Amino acid sequence: MDIRKIIIAIDGYSSCGKSTTAKKVAARLGYGYIDTGAMYRAVTLFFLENKISLTNPKEISKALSQIQISFNHNPRTAENEVFLNGVNVEKEIRKMYVSDQVSEVSTLVDVRHAMVAQQQKMGKKKGIVMDGRDIGTRVFPEAELKLFMTADLHLRAVRRQQELLMKNQLVNLDEIQHNLEHRDRIDSSRTESPLRKAEDAVEIDTSYITIEEQVDIVVEHATSRMLFAANPVLKD
Repeated sequence: MDIRKIIIAIDGYSSCGKSTTAKKVAARLGYGYIDTGAMYRAVTLFFLENKISLTNPKEISKALSQIQISFNHNPRTAENEVFLNGVNVEKEIRKMYVSDQVSEVSTLVDVRHAMVAQQQKMGKKKGIVMDGRDIGTRVFPEAELKLFMTADLHLRAVRRQQELLMKNQLVNLDEIQHNLEHRDRIDSSRTESPLRKAEDAVEIDTSYITIEEQVDIVVEHATSRMLFAANPVLKD
């Protein structure tokens, strides 16, 4: 039976396991993986390093014209790493000072338009897994499979703290939880492409399931949609 490549759009809150799950799903299906959150983090890093005023449209527009973001595969780690204007910034963009500002930068209309255009170009050939905040609602509303991930706030903070510890960054749990609450509030209330569940998205609460269980759930849904895309007469 013919199986057609599809677009898998994964949206949801920070530290729900979106990126880890998306990477593993992409690897299992032989799909490309695009971390849109990393793109906004790279823009944020550029803005911070160049002291770009978030209230100055001319500065923002000029800065965006100077930003080139790419993903390069690291054969040693088997991971895609983010490059900003040719420089590997994978580690730097994950630091808390970038996390503290990324939601504010992401609310800017010009920033979102620039990133969405790049993301849509990346997904034209399908066969991709893309995670972020507005993939199923704004970037690829036509995606064959949309998922929305959520989880208990405290558990998300604990996961985030563990991730930072693995990168030798010690951050207070209360500070992390405050950061997540702040980002949730901004992401969900912004005017341009707010974080919300698409009407046809499958919701997954990851509070008490493992990453492998998350991957299994997504792959099961994806396989069904891939078959259906190739054979529309089949029931989804």
